[in-house]
Formats: sequence, structure tokens, C-alpha cells
Amino acid sequence: MEYKAIIVGASGLVGDKLLTVLLNHAEYDEILVLVRKKLPMEHKKLVQLVINFDDLPKYAASLTGHAVFSCLGTTNAKTPDKDQYRKIDHDYPLQIAELAKANGIEQFHLVSAVGANAGSSTFYLKLKGDLEDSLKAVGLKSLHIYQPSMLYGGRKDQRTLENALIGLFKVIDHLMIGGWRKYRSIDAATIANAMFRNSLKSAPGIHTYTFDQIKNA
Repeated sequence: MEYKAIIVGASGLVGDKLLTVLLNHAEYDEILVLVRKKLPMEHKKLVQLVINFDDLPKYAASLTGHAVFSCLGTTNAKTPDKDQYRKIDHDYPLQIAELAKANGIEQFHLVSAVGANAGSSTFYLKLKGDLEDSLKAVGLKSLHIYQPSMLYGGRKDQRTLENALIGLFKVIDHLMIGGWRKYRSIDAATIANAMFRNSLKSAPGIHTYTFDQIKNA
């Protein structure tokens, strides 16, 4: 069976890897990406929809298919305003999920973060937890939540502090055992492949994946 996928955040680290995976596998014959500006690529299976994320209902008719993959996210450096940060990391994915459900899309896959918790005192983890809780309330037939720790895999924009942290994680990853394993760093391509493989399964309900579950998907 050939499917249509929708990717939000295809220019990011995981989204870029996921786009490559879906384009290279016959199970998907159309990949629609929602973007602010066109990606510098073309492919017979790729459809790019340039949108204003503040006016998402305007594009509701295009949100049809088998699965939505939400890899959308920002950083403090790019979006220091907390209200705007929340809009990008919470409001947009939630609204897309609501529109997708209304259009009969059964699967929604979200890249969240390990430690996501609406009760956290950390802005980032609270925001991710708020989004997870909001998505669970939408009533999607199949919700898949991926909670990675530090990501690596060749980010296009160089981040000095992040590169230093990646180096640190590669030194201490093997020390994280037992309950700490979920905090090990992980390749963005591994997450992308897990999202792809899980999307081919019939798995109603809510599913949350940390390091081991992502690696073994």
C-alpha cells in the first residue's frame, strides 16, 4: 500500500532525515511538507506547501493522508520571546493535529523530549509536556511520541555549545545505565527511521518511546 505523509519541520535535524527516509521508501508515494519557505530540492514524490502558520485553518483541505510527522521546534537563540516560542512548539503542532483528526488522519508522530512534563519548572520541558498532554486530549486514533535526549547527526546550522555537549555525551553515554539509559544521545537518523517503521504498523492508542524503544523500533 502507498501512503501520503505530511511533515511539519522538514528543514530541522530530524525532519530533514525523515524526509530523506520517506522519499527513499516505496511505501510512501507522496510527501507533503508544510514550510514557511521552499526547501532547495525537488523530487517526484515531494509536494511543498508554503504556508503562514498563523493561518493554519486556511490550509485544512490539504491536510489529508496516512500520517502527520511533527518535527517542528525552535530554540532560545532563534526565538527569545517565550510567547512566540510557545506558539511554534505548542500551538502550531496542536492545531495541525486537530485539523488532521478532523480530516480523518489516523496517525500523528511527534518529536518531543526526554523528561517532558507539564509540571516541570524548566520552561522547555514544561512546554513539551504541555504539548504531549494537549495532543493526548485531541483523541487521535494513533499518537506516537518520541522522547530523545541530545541529538546528533550533522545539523546544518552550527551550534558551538551544542557541539560541545554532543562531544561530552559521547564520552559519558556508556556510563548511563539502568534508568539513565533514556538520557543517552541519539542520532537523528535513528529517530527518523523509527518514525517511518512505526508508521507502517497498525497501533491504535498512545505510544511513548525513549532511547531503547527508538533504537529497537
